[in-house]
Amino acid sequence: MQFRQLGLIGCGLMGGSFALALRRAGLVERVVGFSASERSRARAQALGVIDALADSAAQAARGADLVLLAVPVGATQSTLQAIAPELAADALLMDVGSTKTDVVAAARATLGERLPCFVPAHPITGKEVAGIEHAEARLYDNCLTILTPLASCGDDQLGRARALWSALGCRLRELSPEAHDDAFAAVSHLPHLLAFAYVNGVVASPRDQDYLALAGPGFRDFSRIAASDPTVWRDILLANRAGVLAHVQSFGQALQQLQACMEAGDGPALQQLIERARATRSSWTLGGIDQDL
Repeated sequence: MQFRQLGLIGCGLMGGSFALALRRAGLVERVVGFSASERSRARAQALGVIDALADSAAQAARGADLVLLAVPVGATQSTLQAIAPELAADALLMDVGSTKTDVVAAARATLGERLPCFVPAHPITGKEVAGIEHAEARLYDNCLTILTPLASCGDDQLGRARALWSALGCRLRELSPEAHDDAFAAVSHLPHLLAFAYVNGVVASPRDQDYLALAGPGFRDFSRIAASDPTVWRDILLANRAGVLAHVQSFGQALQQLQACMEAGDGPALQQLIERARATRSSWTLGGIDQDL
């Protein structure tokens, strides 16, 4: 499997790492990149992530047999609309967005006869820091990648998508867009929302600087994802708000159980709830891979 040209739309952490991973695997001859930020695309070229600069998303897609969208999910529809006239009929088009029902709806609204080119993808990886400077070829090593192919997806495109992610060292799973968004509302989107709320709650105190000066590993570990890209997470939380809000209700009930035990001074019941959480977390491993917890 060899791609002649990758049209990379979004020269940040995810897109840049994808281009570097393709290069490392020997799967692409040339990378043409576009980013809304002129600085990002210039840095991508200076760092050797891309070979040529494009002045627009459409120009990046022109002549490419592989196109990757690595943009905030809120920009998906306008980007797809811009590139649709430039897509080759046999091109493979993918995204790396963290939500899928909205992305699929955007594709159906914009791609027309090029809809079979599109294979929605979500590699479960990343960092809490953004930007092309943090891109690395190994970001996708051994990560789980979710594909949510449509009924209209071309057999050739789907086959190449599966082969490509596998060649990058990913483990694959296929879900419907709806099942994907429900699952990630629970295990990704809600945790980010809680981390944002927690940090904002700490800094709302008049003694916030004193608290932060005393913070240790517990604060570091719990708050890490609160350092994530604000634009990306604004779009994700709004795009999947129904699913996230449903899980907020479940979380609220769980928090109320703990609160009730504390108010009642019920140590055994409190310990039982903590033990349930401890047992679940202790038996969990990322993607089934053993790791230091």
